[in-house]
Amino acid sequence: MNLARLDLNLLVALDALLQERSVTRAAEQMGLSQPAVSAQLSRLRRHFHDELLARAGNQYRLTPLAVQLKERVRVALSGAERVFAAEPDFDPASSTREFSLLMSDYAIAVLGPNIAGLLAAEAPGTRLRFPANTPKMVDAAAQVLVNVDLLVIPHGFVEDLSHHDLYLDEWVCLVAADNPGVGESLTAEQLETMPWVVTYHGPTASTPAARQMRMLGIEPHVQVVTETFLTVPALVAGTNRVALLQKRLVDLIPHGLGVRALPCPFEVGPLVEAMWWHPMYDDDPEHRYLRDLVVRAVAIGAVDTPLRQK
Repeated sequence: MNLARLDLNLLVALDALLQERSVTRAAEQMGLSQPAVSAQLSRLRRHFHDELLARAGNQYRLTPLAVQLKERVRVALSGAERVFAAEPDFDPASSTREFSLLMSDYAIAVLGPNIAGLLAAEAPGTRLRFPANTPKMVDAAAQVLVNVDLLVIPHGFVEDLSHHDLYLDEWVCLVAADNPGVGESLTAEQLETMPWVVTYHGPTASTPAARQMRMLGIEPHVQVVTETFLTVPALVAGTNRVALLQKRLVDLIPHGLGVRALPCPFEVGPLVEAMWWHPMYDDDPEHRYLRDLVVRAVAIGAVDTPLRQK
């Protein structure tokens, strides 16, 4: 397809129409008249040979093709915006850029306040976004990182991407403070019989510690599955359940929540938290600034023992 023959302004219109599902609301969003946006919709329909927006009663619904296009258009538009916003030098103080970091709620709890604080002080016109982190996004990291600045995740999930190790953490077992069946320590036998709260439980979604535990032959009896680390303490408190959690996150748990941390009764390697990005941004001045800021965020506040780089 010859892009030179296309009006790329239609990409903006298509994004607004698919997001709003309304010509009127899309026109308001774009600051154009309703007839102008209707004309753009007609051109898009001719190009795709598809209605895109199909009337259903008093509303419009997306056609199957439009559903496929919705996320692709947003990604393409984001990429185009980054291309035309690029500058040879980056001045944080005058920037209005949006930085996006794909992180678990654990990483946001540990690093997020420091990153946000540095950005507010050095680049007050920028915006910080934490998109929803899902196993699907991690599995497609190479594609996702074309339009997301950084993925912060431990080693063992992605490869063949540029990365920088940030800090070490360790895994501990979390149990209810009033669990009468647990003393000052846990045994491997108890881990096999106690019900578990696990995070990211699936064929390609699991924590490094959970994978190590299974390699040792300890198969947990999974009673609750959650895809947020911050919900684990409440799901353990007042029960006979057990869970694996990062020590840095446990240190942030408010007193009185009714849980306590115990050492793991099996050999478990440290968690090496790292930031990953697409190699195309290795030398991008804006991206270099963000990576440096994240490294500096590790060195302050809650993350006070950064990992030394080899």
